[in-house]
Amino acid sequence: MNQLLTREQYWDRAAEKKEFTTPFQVELFRDVVAKEACILDIGCGYGRTLSQLDLCGFHNSTGVDIAEGMIKRGKKLFPGLSLEHIEDCGKIPFADNSFDTVILLAVLTCIIDDLEQEQLIREINRVLKKDGIIYMNDFLINSDQRNVDRYTEFEPKYNKYGIFELQEEKRVALRHYTKARIDELIVKFEKIVFEPVVYKTMNGNQSNGFYYMGRKM
Repeated sequence: MNQLLTREQYWDRAAEKKEFTTPFQVELFRDVVAKEACILDIGCGYGRTLSQLDLCGFHNSTGVDIAEGMIKRGKKLFPGLSLEHIEDCGKIPFADNSFDTVILLAVLTCIIDDLEQEQLIREINRVLKKDGIIYMNDFLINSDQRNVDRYTEFEPKYNKYGIFELQEEKRVALRHYTKARIDELIVKFEKIVFEPVVYKTMNGNQSNGFYYMGRKM
C-alpha cells in the first residue's frame, strides 16, 4: 500500500497536475466586497481565485499556501500576484486586523483534525478587521454508496465519520463535513449567505458542498 502523505507533501507533489474545480461566486463577492479591499486568500494554491479577482479590479490581495510547489506554479502562471509560502496555515504571518476579507476555498477538506480547524478559524478572525468578510466554500457529507463506503471504512481509524483516504498513487486523508460542524466553526461570524451546492471534484466525481459569506462580529 502506498504511504499516506501529509497534506503539505501531497499538494507539493500534485502542484503541477491538479486543477481546482470548485467555482468562485465572483458576482456575489463583488456585491459585498469593495474593489479597494485588502484581501487574503488562505490556501491560495496556484493563484486561480486571486487571478480571477485581479481581472475584476481587485488588486490589493495576497495569497498564502503551505505547499511551496503550488506557490512556485502560481508565480510562473501569474507573476503579477503576491503569493507567499507559509509553514503552517494555523499561524498566519500577519498582524491583527490586517485584512478586510479572507478567502478560504476547499481548505477545510484538507484539515481533518478538529483542533487544527478551530485554530485556523481563530487566526482568520484575528487578522480580519472589524466587520471584515470571510468567503469560504468546501465539501459536505454525501449519501451515495461510494462515499458512504469510504466514510465507513475509515471511521474506525480516525474516529470521525466523513474522513477518507484518496486511493491513488499519492494518498492523503481528506474530510467531508456535516452542516452542524461548519456551523460550529463559523459561529463568530454573522451570516450573509450560506448556499448548498453540488461540486465537481478534481478527480471528476460529484460531491455535496456549500459556499458561505459571513461578517466578523
